[in-house]
Amino acid sequence: MKLPEARGEVSAVLIEALRREPGRRVLPDASLVRSADPYGDDLQLALYLCYELHYRGFDRVDGAWEWDPELLRVRAALERGFLAALRADVPVAEDVGSALDEAVLEPVDAEGVSYFLRDEGELWHLREYAAQRSLYHLKEADPHVWVIPRLTGRAKAGMVAVEYDEFGAGRAERIHSKLFADLMVDLHLDTSYGRYLDAGSGQMLATVNLMSLFGLHRSHRGALVGHFASVEITSSPGSRRLAEALKRAGAGPAAVHFYTEHVEADAVHEQLMRHQVVAGLLQVEPDLAPDVAFGIAATGWLEDRFGEQLLGAWRDGGSSLRVPLLEADGERKAGVTGSQDRAVVGAESSRRSRVGDSKEWAPE
Repeated sequence: MKLPEARGEVSAVLIEALRREPGRRVLPDASLVRSADPYGDDLQLALYLCYELHYRGFDRVDGAWEWDPELLRVRAALERGFLAALRADVPVAEDVGSALDEAVLEPVDAEGVSYFLRDEGELWHLREYAAQRSLYHLKEADPHVWVIPRLTGRAKAGMVAVEYDEFGAGRAERIHSKLFADLMVDLHLDTSYGRYLDAGSGQMLATVNLMSLFGLHRSHRGALVGHFASVEITSSPGSRRLAEALKRAGAGPAAVHFYTEHVEADAVHEQLMRHQVVAGLLQVEPDLAPDVAFGIAATGWLEDRFGEQLLGAWRDGGSSLRVPLLEADGERKAGVTGSQDRAVVGAESSRRSRVGDSKEWAPE
């Protein structure tokens, strides 16, 4: 995975540091971090870079950076800003049961990304959606593994059961990240890990950063359980709509299969998360209930922001991506033409606007 382009001062200083050996660098100072928008592209990219060192790392970046004390101090400052903003902005239900019930409520007005894609989405919309989601789905369930050693008894057993399914139940070809890569092949997308980091929006980065933040800290184990419960219990209805969208758009069978697999698997996972993991955790550690509720609420809140970013761009006739897919991958060679090109015009216009308005934007 290559280091991405910077999106502001914090990420620029951090990227420049990562190109050098630990100990021979200048890292972002505290005042620079404090001044960054906690939800903005610059801070979210910087945080994503710090977290990615705990996953697969970056090409030509020294592995010693993962536990560099100075970098960990920078990461802690980034986390404090992000978490403080979420604590201030996210409405949280009074109890876990109410939080779970609110999470599974389907909107009466039938709005949202999966509804749009099912009813109006074209193939280029689905390709953009997959490119953005690849920042998580190519490492699906990895952030949640960190909570397993922090659980006991019923909660641990239930969590391992769910993760066993996520990782293919012992079959490499059924690992969910592999199934998503197969979906990307059907949509003529590059399956390289992290390929679309430059293209992904800050809103998408925030959704991935949330689970990494919760997963890396034992103190946030309750919030991570809430996050994973929210993901699993809300997955089936949306996955069904996305499968229908892909069928209608003429995507290949592997693309459709990824979401039909989640319709079935996550219906079972919902029950395991509710009655084994969440209930088991709170039976042993009832004081973690507010953290579980916060994890559920923060997950939904950030997902809503991401959905608003996607729909806002698409309904304006433009791309949701920072880098158009045609520029990123040369899709004309893959035979993707026609209606998809309309998104490129909007994306190019959007990109020119960012170039004029902010020095943070840098094209590939």
